[in-house]
Amino acid sequence: MSGDTPLGRPEPWPAPGKLNLCLHVVGRRADGYHLLQTAFQFIDLADQLRFFRRPPGVIELAGSLPGVADEANLALRAARLLAGQHRNLPGVAIAVDKRLPLQGGVGGGSSDAATVLVALNRLWGLGMASGALAEFGLAIGADVPVFVHGRAAWAEGVGERLTPARFEEQACLLVWPGTGAATAGIFQSPDLKRDSPTITLTDFLARGGRNDCEPVVRRRVPEVAAALDWLGRHGPARLTGTGSCVFAAMDAVKASALARQVPREWRAWVVHGLNRSPLAARLAAETVED
Repeated sequence: MSGDTPLGRPEPWPAPGKLNLCLHVVGRRADGYHLLQTAFQFIDLADQLRFFRRPPGVIELAGSLPGVADEANLALRAARLLAGQHRNLPGVAIAVDKRLPLQGGVGGGSSDAATVLVALNRLWGLGMASGALAEFGLAIGADVPVFVHGRAAWAEGVGERLTPARFEEQACLLVWPGTGAATAGIFQSPDLKRDSPTITLTDFLARGGRNDCEPVVRRRVPEVAAALDWLGRHGPARLTGTGSCVFAAMDAVKASALARQVPREWRAWVVHGLNRSPLAARLAAETVED
């Protein structure tokens, strides 16, 4: 923001997207939370966050996101949660350059929250370990811990039990079909399969997996069904998370050509799977420069 004083270096902090390479629903807890097995991998498409100085006690957004109330913004919630555990901190304004589609299944809000926790831990000099930050993040959303740790992972439980993993780092065409998909509605659907057999990471690496949410999303969001069908003519199309984005691994040149052919109301990106988060790389660069 013009005229504002950055908190720390002026370069933005990335909040990368993710792909669910599979998503199996294996049960449901008494409190209603679903038990999952999923493979998380990061992508090189990311929101960009900047932090600016404010008077002590002021924690705010530097501009609202269209369609998202400030109090529902996970980045702001993360900053206030972290600040509430410490005293005598500088205030901060958080500017989010939104590049990940809302309700797209690529983890935008959770990733923003994780980047806030990691960046402010650094900028405020709190010295908290990543495990402690991940615990804070879990109170915000089940996907936040994997973004805090910054490593591709096999996740279980509600998504909080993480086993670091290495997946093939492929190019993919990522397609957003012009609309979002609300996670709560998908998980509340009586048609959702909730009894997939549990497997191991080794099983997934050997035989692959599926997304149990995909049949429900197909029925509830026709735009997603159309995108899966269109992309499926060019490669193994899959839903990420509860949607609405779909993706297919393919050669980057082919992906680039197809990205120019998507219907006008859609958006498409050529992305690359990453086993190390761009956020982790940014934090390591900060540490080296000390």
